[in-house]
Amino acid sequence: MKALRNIVDKMKPTFSKGGKLSFLESTFDGFETFLFVPNKTTQSGAHVRDCIDMKRTMIVVVLALVPALLFGCYNTGIQVGLEGWTAFFYGLVRILPMIATTYIVGLGIEFTAAQLRGHAINEGFLVSGLLIPLIMPVSTPLWMVALGTAFAVIFGKEVFGGTGMNVFNPAILARAFVFFAYTPQMSGEKVWYSDWTMMGAQVDGVSGATALEQLATTGSMQWSALDAFLGFIPGSFGETSTLAILIGAAILLFTGIASWKTMVSVFVGGAATAYLFGALGAFDYPAYLHLLVGGFAFGAVFMATDPVTSAQTSTGKYIVGFMTGALAILIRVVNPAYPEGMMLSILFMNALAPLVDYSVVEANISRRKNRVKLVK
Repeated sequence: MKALRNIVDKMKPTFSKGGKLSFLESTFDGFETFLFVPNKTTQSGAHVRDCIDMKRTMIVVVLALVPALLFGCYNTGIQVGLEGWTAFFYGLVRILPMIATTYIVGLGIEFTAAQLRGHAINEGFLVSGLLIPLIMPVSTPLWMVALGTAFAVIFGKEVFGGTGMNVFNPAILARAFVFFAYTPQMSGEKVWYSDWTMMGAQVDGVSGATALEQLATTGSMQWSALDAFLGFIPGSFGETSTLAILIGAAILLFTGIASWKTMVSVFVGGAATAYLFGALGAFDYPAYLHLLVGGFAFGAVFMATDPVTSAQTSTGKYIVGFMTGALAILIRVVNPAYPEGMMLSILFMNALAPLVDYSVVEANISRRKNRVKLVK
């Protein structure tokens, strides 16, 4: 690492103010701070100093996504009849171009915006670039992935001021844009599978509704609850395995990156609403299946807990989390034509989170004022 540090230090004057490539200072700074923790410290006043910065925080989230990514590779091959390592490598080859597309397009736009503004490179896309492919069907064309990514970065982040200023979760916004702009390619029976030639062998096309779509239309599904929990069902690349997602959740909670208040509240809100509708006779299958199929668990762990677009106050996290889970199930049950619900629920609560925080703060202020009156 010392040798790499010396190389970076020798290159730095070229990209610093007055250097030949000073116009690329923001880009160089982005790569430098990605490789090394910034060596700048505060000179005055009281500040909290920590060894972890935003890039390290984002990298922990990426690591938490790895279990879902790896299982998604295997399950993608399983769904078209492959087995073992062949199934895994089939899925890996399918997802890598999607990941490359999101990072090339997203980081390209963010680097360009940083250069034009003369700002430091934002770190948030380290996570968004991986989240977007994981919540897309495996058959999504790369140009759609690129278009959705561009829309999310430009209209979901940059117009609001960049990372930390956005109102909506960029990954969810990318999926929502592609879903509503190109619905036939994002829903239905065939988008979860693909025809593809690998290692000289033709993989036969397979079609069939997802578990969530089967529950919504027929009231049952061809897979067991254990299959749904482990993830051996069709669906978006990283959303099928609740077990893999919970492993990621454990990483986020152990490191303190995600709020357990929001995460647990989403599951509580979803479970409470599902059991309520089940008791009212809205469906005949077990209510807990709603927590195992579709994007519910993935959204609860990786989307609803986004520290930028979720609630900031402690009480607000409980409220927003509970309402996110409850609204997702409400959309699923009330509108059979749209069986998922989690995407719209998170976007809706992203918009309401500032209002919830404002109400919580105002309620606290009101209680303190009343307390002062009582003392007087």
